[in-house]
Amino acid sequence: MKTTNIYQNIPPKSAEEFFETLFQNPTIKIERIVSRGHASPKEGWYDQEKDEWVIVLEGEAVLSFEMREDVRLQKGDYYYIPARLKHKVSWTTPHQETIWLACFF
Repeated sequence: MKTTNIYQNIPPKSAEEFFETLFQNPTIKIERIVSRGHASPKEGWYDQEKDEWVIVLEGEAVLSFEMREDVRLQKGDYYYIPARLKHKVSWTTPHQETIWLACFF
């Protein structure tokens, strides 16, 4: 099996967030997300059918929720988002990449 590094092959700055599936099977999906000043659209929420666990490996971000307080995540912070909890990314560090690891299960 080939080894890779989560910090390598970061795409250049883009108008869009970068999403890359690192592993997937019928019960789990692990995704690398790279943001740089990106946020979710102001209208609407993520309303996922699966649980999600995220960790910020670099940078910072703010998660907003429909019925909860915002959560600020810094490098090394992780957070569990239960299925159907409406949420969005309201802010990510604009001057550097925010590298996330997201697990959906």
